[in-house]
Amino acid sequence: MSWSVLSVAGPPSDDSGALDDATDRANEAAGWVQENWSTWLSVGLRIVLIMVIALVLRTLIRRALIRLIARMNRSVQAVEGTALGGLLVNAERRRQRSEAIGSVLRSVASFLILGTAALMVLGALNINLAPLLASAGVAGVALGFGARNLVTDFLSGVFMILEDQYGVGDTIDAGVASGEVIEVGLRVTKLRGDGGEIWYVRNGEVKRIGNLSQGWATAGVDVLVRPSEDLDTIRSVITQVAEGMAKEDPWNERLWGPVEVLGLESVLLDSMTIRLSAKTMPGQALRVERELRWRVKRALDEAGIQIIGGALPPADEPAADPSAGVSAPSALANPASAQSIAASPLPSQNLSK
Repeated sequence: MSWSVLSVAGPPSDDSGALDDATDRANEAAGWVQENWSTWLSVGLRIVLIMVIALVLRTLIRRALIRLIARMNRSVQAVEGTALGGLLVNAERRRQRSEAIGSVLRSVASFLILGTAALMVLGALNINLAPLLASAGVAGVALGFGARNLVTDFLSGVFMILEDQYGVGDTIDAGVASGEVIEVGLRVTKLRGDGGEIWYVRNGEVKRIGNLSQGWATAGVDVLVRPSEDLDTIRSVITQVAEGMAKEDPWNERLWGPVEVLGLESVLLDSMTIRLSAKTMPGQALRVERELRWRVKRALDEAGIQIIGGALPPADEPAADPSAGVSAPSALANPASAQSIAASPLPSQNLSK
């Protein structure tokens, strides 16, 4: 009977000890939570407030940039409908440029706002940012060395777009390639060459750019005539041609100044060069030069003035004596001459006698 009582009474004492330990731990946890819940709440509210402000600010800035780009595009379309707008504004070029600038600005704004918010959140959690910033700096340096070409292309593209060095529709000479710009990107510019080929030029490889579509162009034509022609007559003929060309469509729009006779470029024994020059619309210099050569050639032909092109015809010279190319007769041709006898072999003798 006593053994049964002891066996029954023993286990309840162990269960009560475990229950007491659990109760103590629960009380300690509840006390720790009660002591720190205000801190957690303040930190949580701070993090939520930081994220809400960051997202709202990012949304407002992105909407402002989108409206700004849309306003720029509308202004370009409004100017494009005018007569002057067709000469000065390329809608596709301005649209791509504005879209690229807007994309860059939106990306930069998002990176700055969200990056600052992330650092503020880590600071609110009492995380030491010094090792993180040091690691990020080392990683940034390593990434810069490993992807320096990509970074160079991107930065060059950003500054190229911001400075409006060239755009879609421009004819440029980029050093490594030349042609008409058909697409402008932050890393690569796409050109179409004179033969129809497409060149992909990395923006970081472009060291100098010659834009042939900005401002104005110069058409230069050289006219080669005989030095015996009358210069006043040639000037009069060219002046009439230039005045007639400036009054006809579409050359009256492509010519932005009168065709000037600059004078004699060179005078040689068999020819003299007269140089013409005219200020033209950007990208129209070659067409103006071809048309001007065509008109000047026809006008000079009608005036009886011959233009020199290629090899000059041989001048008239007196006929040469046909016997001048015949050599003098040789003394060895006559067997009776002293030179022929001296050169003949000795006669053979009979040695048997």
